[in-house]
Amino acid sequence: MEVKEAIEKAKKNDQMAFNFLLDTFWNDVYGFQLKRTENENDAEDISIQTFSKAFDKIDTYDDNYVFKTWLIAISKNIHIDLLRKRKSSITSTTAHDDENEFYNIVDESPSPEDKLITEQNLAKLLRDIKKLKPHYQEIINLRYFQELSYKEISEQLQEPINNVKVKLLRAKKLLAEIITKK
Repeated sequence: MEVKEAIEKAKKNDQMAFNFLLDTFWNDVYGFQLKRTENENDAEDISIQTFSKAFDKIDTYDDNYVFKTWLIAISKNIHIDLLRKRKSSITSTTAHDDENEFYNIVDESPSPEDKLITEQNLAKLLRDIKKLKPHYQEIINLRYFQELSYKEISEQLQEPINNVKVKLLRAKKLLAEIITKK
């Protein structure tokens, strides 16, 4: 399969085309992010978000541009957004008193009310997860509740890592659709 053919099939929601595109361009996007972030976990997370966003918006892809360049641009923007988000969440002020420096760091630990809301939200989330097909439930459970790495999930399910990543992307997308329909 060629890239242009895969893109056309992906626009028609062909799962094999999505897998082909992921396999073809994963190393390019991941390598790009690894150089930028110098952190394997961040590079992997951003790469996954890149493909998720690209696959969601594949209909908007303009074939006048190189597909790899389009993916890298999406990836770069996700990384920039992540950096902005991190920068804005760090709130510390300094006060100079003689030679001592004091930092006021915001206490972000949850209050009892926050804990109750979190428990209620978790119960709702679990109900929504049960609406997914069993293989999607399983992959979400392995990744987010058992906190297994992609490699560990791949070994447990006896599937290639890229298939695990695509299944997880699909599961998250379907779960988001279930949640937003409420």
